[in-house]
This record gives sequence, structure tokens and C-alpha cells, in this order.
Amino acid sequence: MSGAAVAGRPAAAPGPAVGATELGRAIGDYLQHVGVERGLAANTLQAYRRDLLRYEHFLAGLPVTAPGEITRHHVTAFAQALADGGDGGSALGLRSAARTVVAVRGLHKFWALEGLTDADPAADVHPPMPGRRLPKAISVGDVTAILESAGSGGSAGLRNTAMLEFLYSTGARISEAVGLDVDDLVLSGPESDGPSLVRLFGKGSKERLVPIGSYALRALEAYLVRGRGSLAAKGKGNPALFLNTRGGRISRQSVWSILKVATERAGVTADVSPHTLRHSFATHLLEGGADVRVVQELLGHASVTTTQVYTLVTAETLREVYAAAHPRALG
Repeated sequence: MSGAAVAGRPAAAPGPAVGATELGRAIGDYLQHVGVERGLAANTLQAYRRDLLRYEHFLAGLPVTAPGEITRHHVTAFAQALADGGDGGSALGLRSAARTVVAVRGLHKFWALEGLTDADPAADVHPPMPGRRLPKAISVGDVTAILESAGSGGSAGLRNTAMLEFLYSTGARISEAVGLDVDDLVLSGPESDGPSLVRLFGKGSKERLVPIGSYALRALEAYLVRGRGSLAAKGKGNPALFLNTRGGRISRQSVWSILKVATERAGVTADVSPHTLRHSFATHLLEGGADVRVVQELLGHASVTTTQVYTLVTAETLREVYAAAHPRALG
């Protein structure tokens, strides 16, 4: 049979990086395994090959030529060499070094499971952890200025205001917002004391109900009563809540553009994206005293650990305020 893949099965991965030694052939076997059995994408497989080729060259210089000769000391020394270029290669940043160590750990785990080595010397060697990126939120004043600059009249202006008010009021991801249908709104009637809600569908199609604040609710009602109908008339009965000027579902790119224009009109110089409104939603709730687990539920995070990064932001704000306001904070 030719080099084409057998129907229903992925094509075999390319050969080993260097196959002249026992070590090179063993690395080639692992690359074959991850390429075929795990079906890694071509770019990912190429990254694995590049990382493990560097590992092979490092070991060859010790010299180590067989998998069974490798010790934990060798793996740890390689991890250090990634950070400082001690193996003759370029020093890697934390994320690239972490990716390479993960590839090496996978290699040794495979060898141990296959019986090629008696032990796994990389089992206790952990990749360097990149510093946690704090989410960027903007002030309540900047959010207000942006929201008040969103509308420019007409049906599109009503929609723009409703869209941005909705994003900040609910903390919805942009994909969740543009994917909404009108029926996903659970609007409370005059006889109800309960808040209006929206049904959001997050990652993995996980559903959650989120309250809609009064400012966003008024903007939505204005859009639904006076704006959406004229937009819908240009389309073919699309059920989407937020429509474009042709009557179809609005795109993520359009929302980015709407927010960019509103930010410029408001004179806000920060780099603002739809996700900035989500970050600001969470940060402002916590600053207002909301429980982190409530914020977790509102954001649709599977783990509270993901939400707790926002508590670091509010703690940093407290430090800044303290340093600026307390007469003996700085000396």
C-alpha cells in the first residue's frame, strides 16, 4: 500500500529526529506513538520533535546514549539548561521551557510503561510555572463612560448600548452573548418581584442562569421594543437576540468594533476588549463585597481557583490605595 493512511486511521508520524543511536531510536518510537495513537496535530508533533531533539543532543554531550542510563539528575540538569542556555541552545522563556519539560516527562513515562526503562527519572521533575497573569479590569468610571458612549441613535445604536450593557451586567463571554437567542431571556413581568435572568451556555455547553441588572434591562427593553424589529425585517426571521444590520446574528468581530468605537468616543485610553468587561464585572463585584463562590457561579468557572485570581487584583488595589492614602505607609 502507498504512504496514504489506511481508511479510518491517521497516517504514521514521520521518523525519529536522529536514529543513529539507541537513544535516538527510542525517541523516534515515542514520536511515532504520539503521532499515531494520540493523533497530535502536525504543528504539535513538530514541536515535540524539536524539544526532544534538543534533549537528545544534551544527553549525547554527557555522554548518555541509552534510555536506561538517564537519571533524575540528568533530567533536572536539562531543565536548568533550558532556562540559561547551558546546553549551547538559546535560553527559553518560562512557557517554552515548561512545554519542553512536559514533552520530556511524556517521553520517560512512555518508556517506563513500555518496559524500556525500569523507572521514570522525570516523574518528580516539574516544569517551571509561568507567573500568573492578572486579569486587566478598568475602573467603574471608565466602564460607565464607555457604556454611555455606545449608542449613536437608530436601531444599531440601541443594539450597541444593549450589547455592551449586557456584557458588563452579566459578565458573559463574547461567544455566549452573540450566541444568545431572544428566548434565552427570562424577563420578569410587572407582577413579579424576581429579577430578570438570562440563560447562558458556557464552555462544554454548560448552562447557567445569570441576573440582568436594571441598567442593562432598560437598554435591552429599548432595543427589543424600538430597535430589533427593524433589524429583523432585513433578514429571514433569525432568532438571535443581537442582530446585525442585515438581520443576521451579530459576529464577535462586530462586537469588538462596537466596543472599540465606544471606547474611543469615551476618551478611555486603556486597551479594552469584550473580555475586559468580563474582567471588570468580576473585579467590581468582589470589590463590592460579593462572595468569590457567587462570582464563580456567575462567571461559569468550573473551579473556584480560576475565580480566585480576581482576589489578587482587588488585593493589589487595596495596596495601592493604602500606599497613596495612609500618612505613614511610605517613608
